Amino acid sequence: MANAQQNMVQESLQLPEGDYPKGRSFFDLGYLWALFRRNLWLILGIVGLGLALALAATLLATPQYRASATLQVNESADQVLGDEDADSAGNIWDYERFLQTQLDLLTSRSLAERVEKTLELSEDPAFFEAQGIAASSLPDSREERAKMAIWTLRSGLSAERPRNTRIVPIAFESGDAAVSAKVVNAFAEQFIQASLQSKYNSSAYARGFVSDQLTEAKQRLETSEQALNDYAREKGLIRLADPTASDTASNGAGSITTASLIQANEAAIQAKASRIAAEARWNAVSRSPLFSSQAVLGDPTVAGLLASRSRIEAALAEERSRRLDEHPAVQAKLAELAQVKADLNQAANNVRRSIRSQYDAALSAEKQLNSQVNQFKGDTLSEQDSSVQYALLAREADTNRQLYDELLQRYKQLNAAAGISASNITIIDQAQVPAVPSSPSLLFNLALGLLLGGAAAGAAVLLRTELDDSIRVPEDVEEKLGLSLLGVVPDQGDEDLDVLLADPKSIISEAYGSLRGNLLFATPQGIPQALLVTSSQPGEGKSTTSRALAGSFARIGKTVVLVDADIRRPSLHRILGLSNKIGLTSVLTGQTMLSDTIQTNDDVDFDFVTAGPTPVAPTELLSSTQMQVLIDELADKYDLVIVDSSPVLGLADAPTLSALVDAVIYVVEAGGGRRGALKSSLRRLRAMRPNILGAVLTKFDTRDAANSYSSYYGTDQYQYRAEDR
Repeated sequence: MANAQQNMVQESLQLPEGDYPKGRSFFDLGYLWALFRRNLWLILGIVGLGLALALAATLLATPQYRASATLQVNESADQVLGDEDADSAGNIWDYERFLQTQLDLLTSRSLAERVEKTLELSEDPAFFEAQGIAASSLPDSREERAKMAIWTLRSGLSAERPRNTRIVPIAFESGDAAVSAKVVNAFAEQFIQASLQSKYNSSAYARGFVSDQLTEAKQRLETSEQALNDYAREKGLIRLADPTASDTASNGAGSITTASLIQANEAAIQAKASRIAAEARWNAVSRSPLFSSQAVLGDPTVAGLLASRSRIEAALAEERSRRLDEHPAVQAKLAELAQVKADLNQAANNVRRSIRSQYDAALSAEKQLNSQVNQFKGDTLSEQDSSVQYALLAREADTNRQLYDELLQRYKQLNAAAGISASNITIIDQAQVPAVPSSPSLLFNLALGLLLGGAAAGAAVLLRTELDDSIRVPEDVEEKLGLSLLGVVPDQGDEDLDVLLADPKSIISEAYGSLRGNLLFATPQGIPQALLVTSSQPGEGKSTTSRALAGSFARIGKTVVLVDADIRRPSLHRILGLSNKIGLTSVLTGQTMLSDTIQTNDDVDFDFVTAGPTPVAPTELLSSTQMQVLIDELADKYDLVIVDSSPVLGLADAPTLSALVDAVIYVVEAGGGRRGALKSSLRRLRAMRPNILGAVLTKFDTRDAANSYSSYYGTDQYQYRAEDR
């Protein structure tokens, strides 16, 4: 523990003046337990008062009876004339809004008025008595009683918004069970009737509105169709199909002119193809020898003559092989061959002339058809100029026709659906007369009283803790004063302090031993050589701390001198049983030498310098150069000089001495010092810019321990831990 506290002291010395460590968490269980023990009777009193009030409220309250019914609320009713599913799932957010709308309608004033009129509650004294309204306090006017009844109905009705279901529970609470059941059932029935009435009213309005729109649409349709016909007659347009139809562009049959153009263009294309084919045949025949053309050779007449020529040539060759050329048989064959060749040339020329004639005919047909196409193109372009306005008029007429057809269909549906009503609200469970009251509930009220009492007790403890600015627990030293905690000295009660200090195993000795361990590592050089021990006010234990520290350091082999610098009210000489005839003031005034004032005692292991006679001007004496010389002289002779000074508040002695020593130890009494006084004294002390090592919390009641200190200090004995050795 000494190492941990030493680290804490060193870290605190790094904090600038005025910077405080973070406060402890309010959810520290040890701290909460300490608060509970400290404020036990306050907590028990407030909680008991809450339970008593809850019990009294339960006994004095009038029993209330709560009757409830359940409704199923769908998004739409079943469609009598339609095929769509009325309960089809939609957007969950849309249904949430729809359901909230239905709940608002259920709790609306208009529905309460329907219930009041149906049940005639303004003339029913039993209803007002069930709501705690005496008949004698009712107004004479029926309208005023009706308003009061409506307000009472809305106040007593409750409708819960369901989650993940279409079942809506509604309830009504009153002092009469039968009245509660009657009212909640009336609300359910009137809610359905109001929904049907709303649909009927909206349907009547819709029929009238659609009828007016249908008349206007019919007039617009007649006007647009008449304008279309007049324009077509004026421009001489004969339409084979609607120019606004989607297939007009594809079939090209918008008008007679367009149809003729299409037909002529198709014929021209075919004629061009025929001309190209005929021209190709003619070019092939005209540019090759007569009998090398495939068209000539393929002619049947030419093919037959070629066969005859071959036969005659074969017969001529046979005759010549047997006879002379002058022989009549040879001459006959030659004449026959000449005739066949003449016929063959004529037949081939006839084939060539036939191909030429076909080419000329195809070329002429192509020219004629191209001329017709050009003529139809001009007519079509002219007609298209007129068709622009025609298409606009036709489109307007078509739009009016569609609108008229839709309105006519809707009007027929509304007329067919008139008088047929289906509600989207269904009563699942009707309200039954409750047998037992729903309130007041003793257990609920007691639990509520316990909860509110506990909350009030917690608030009272918190307020008391916040308003209490005294230093009670070790954590307060760092949180409220911004000082490092050097040690905690428990309250010894009625036990003899000298006996406790003499016993190394006593709780007091161990506490000061822990303080000694922290001081040994207070600075990088070890314990400061000259220490000042002070407090904000008398009686906080600074003199005891000074004496205990001197004895503790002396036991570990240090040479220690204890100087009583509280020259206004010296006390250490009486505690140690020493003479105070000469002392610190005698040296400071030059009456004696320092060596003559140092005293010893067989009961302690350290030397002592008493305060000496009380001077006339203590502050001037302590702030003199002789005081600094005295401290330096003692520091040269001893390992440790401990100066016990007077309190800080109201006196300048302690701040003056703090500037002359190496370090200051600040003693705070647990539960005795208020934070305002402590901080004021610290400001006075810090004005001299001393080296304040930290604070020692004395007279600490272990019952106030908030955290780890409760395991170090018990109510019976001190628990020594191995890590603190």
